[in-house]
Amino acid sequence: MTIDYQQLAARVEHGEFKALSIKQPYPHHIFHDGKDVENRDWATRGRGWIMIHAGKQFYDNPPAAAHADLPRGGVVGMARIVDCVQAMASDWFFGPYGFVLRDAFPLPLVPCRGQLAFFNLPADVLHQVAQHIRERIA
Repeated sequence: MTIDYQQLAARVEHGEFKALSIKQPYPHHIFHDGKDVENRDWATRGRGWIMIHAGKQFYDNPPAAAHADLPRGGVVGMARIVDCVQAMASDWFFGPYGFVLRDAFPLPLVPCRGQLAFFNLPADVLHQVAQHIRERIA
């Protein structure tokens, strides 16, 4: 799939996508280590693009030294949810539900507060995320 970043940026700026907060180091693994599933204890019927928000807290607390410098407390990238499964042949799946991810890409940190489940972002944050997407193609 070829991503039309210009169109994606416009859709982000119009608030068409929600965000999902994930504790580090998992956003890093999504963008850099091939993590292809986000594990949750709840299912979703949602499909399509989401913004990945890195929570302020680490999954491993205290964090491993290698994780200490990872960006936290804001949007750090985007990915597409293409399915929600209860089993998957992925080393990253441990369930009980997995949001199957595709086309993930990192962005520079855009600071903002996170929330539980999927959530909407303020207009100023959406504008900054859209600008970072546009810079990918400049």
